[in-house]
Amino acid sequence: MATEEFSPLTQRTLHRKAVEKQVADRAPGLYAGVARRGVIAWSAGVGSARLGEEGWAPDADTRFSIASNTKTFVAVAIMALRDEGKLSLDDDLTVHVPESAHAGVTIRQLLAHVSGMQREPVGDVWETLEFPDRAGLVVGWNEATRVGRPHLRHHYSNLSYAMLGEVLCRVDGAERWFDVVERRILQPLGMSSTTLGPAADPTANSAAGQQDRIAGAYFVPPWTDVPRAEPHFLDGAFGAAGALWSTPTDLARWGGFVADPVEEVLSPDTFEEMCEPLVMAHGEWELAWGLGFMLWRRGTQVLVGHTGAYPGSITGVFTHRASATTGLAWANNSSAVSPGVLAVDLASYAVEHEPTTPEVWVPGETVPTAYEGVVGPWYSEGRPFTFSVRQGRLEATAPGQPAWLGPSVFVEVGPDRYLTVKGRERGEELHVRRNADGEPIALSWATYLFTRQPMAFGEWKGLIPPR
Repeated sequence: MATEEFSPLTQRTLHRKAVEKQVADRAPGLYAGVARRGVIAWSAGVGSARLGEEGWAPDADTRFSIASNTKTFVAVAIMALRDEGKLSLDDDLTVHVPESAHAGVTIRQLLAHVSGMQREPVGDVWETLEFPDRAGLVVGWNEATRVGRPHLRHHYSNLSYAMLGEVLCRVDGAERWFDVVERRILQPLGMSSTTLGPAADPTANSAAGQQDRIAGAYFVPPWTDVPRAEPHFLDGAFGAAGALWSTPTDLARWGGFVADPVEEVLSPDTFEEMCEPLVMAHGEWELAWGLGFMLWRRGTQVLVGHTGAYPGSITGVFTHRASATTGLAWANNSSAVSPGVLAVDLASYAVEHEPTTPEVWVPGETVPTAYEGVVGPWYSEGRPFTFSVRQGRLEATAPGQPAWLGPSVFVEVGPDRYLTVKGRERGEELHVRRNADGEPIALSWATYLFTRQPMAFGEWKGLIPPR
């Protein structure tokens, strides 16, 4: 699908934001991009992806560590297993890891960082850069401290996601958590450049005469401007917290999935569940956490994604789902301030100044007979609602409702019974009440009565027969 071209002003503004971020963070190289519907629509590479090769600015095929963005893939895999009935979000971890010494830690708590478990594995792993295998991870988990009560507050925990990786292995019968993610997510989405660690052969060229695309990783000391190389290292069973590598092209495709999930990977309804806020992580209600995803509020916009930080690789990937607009940011300086801010800035600016073109309206073909007397205006508590048929579906809207909510959509579950599957009162039933002649005279939606004329509570007594 062709991307929408951004105006020259928007392109200049986005490019300026990218350069300002590269300068402020003193990043040897920085990539900034905006994707629409899973395809990069604008991008800029500033500086050098790898020092000593100044002619190579970061681009859409540059491979780098996405660090904690890995957690979003692990979370989606966990939810897919939930949908298959292989686990419950309210399962105690001991259901799947019986040797766990911490009772009362649930899968849901681990996903949302509200278990109260300490941040990192035991053993000072970030000092030694020596990480446990699967058996060692469980041993260390049992030695770890629960630093707070469950749901007391948001407390970010890499250890928790490492244990979710172990759950993936045990529940899905795999040797590595990555095998589950690859089979369930990466392969169906065609994300062939997303791997466990860097390329198997980092010296291999991606095309004849072309240098390899593995980005360098650096630390720029605060008192000098001379970068030092950061190591690439393997992190064993801890990798579910942040061991994936990818490219902007693949991450744009991931943003397209976040905006519009495909059933082959995860039910759209389940993904909606993942994007419901479970805990606030910012006093001004700017940042919340769902099930594996950060929810970043910028004005009236909410963007869904994650940040990531590994030595020499700082990333941010955030998607405005309604417009399928994804902001992408990466920098190769360990001490850079989170490019999550830049990713949100890029996407928010594009959404505000370059709104997506709506889909062309297509006429419907039929109006189901059961809807003929139902469409039109109805009133509940004096408030007007409009019931309509769109593409053969029954929908309901109310004046003044927020645009992000969209219409309520109903599916038939029995004679004159409909289930709300989208929008306001999702999950509640709608009942059509008819008179002796079979004409609709009232609706009952989530037990609230809807009449053709505005009425006060109780005015309908004697006029409308009980259900």
